[in-house]
Amino acid sequence: MDLNKAMIIGNVTRDPEVRTTPTGQTVANFGIATNFTWTDQQGQRQEKVEFHNIVAWRRLAEICQQYLKKGSKIFIEGRLETRSWDDQATGKKQYRTEIITENMIMLDRAGSHPSTPPQAGGFTPQPPPPQEHGSDGQVTEEEINIEDIPF
Repeated sequence: MDLNKAMIIGNVTRDPEVRTTPTGQTVANFGIATNFTWTDQQGQRQEKVEFHNIVAWRRLAEICQQYLKKGSKIFIEGRLETRSWDDQATGKKQYRTEIITENMIMLDRAGSHPSTPPQAGGFTPQPPPPQEHGSDGQVTEEEINIEDIPF
């Protein structure tokens, strides 16, 4: 049995770059930084940052383009993939390891994006819908329509 799974939580390092392949597939590329902190033997706090290359395809790529900005906090789940090519300038083989995204969860609160003032594009916080009460006085939940979900 084999397993190729990557799960990271970090901050977007650059706005997603989106393009369309010759076959019509949408693809987004962006980076995520994750931090690791520890205390060394001398009691000094140390920090190391890892940078990850992220690739999203099809509808997920469009969602990334629409909602993600530099500084966004997100959770990414996907698989590791390394691709290689011959560099035209140097003639050397180049390698790039990427996380091919299968699932993405935006962790920023609505309207609290760090690089933009609240309510300046993106999500706008909405008040919760009024609760409906049934004939017995209990609160009834409204059914969620799958088409109303933005992703």
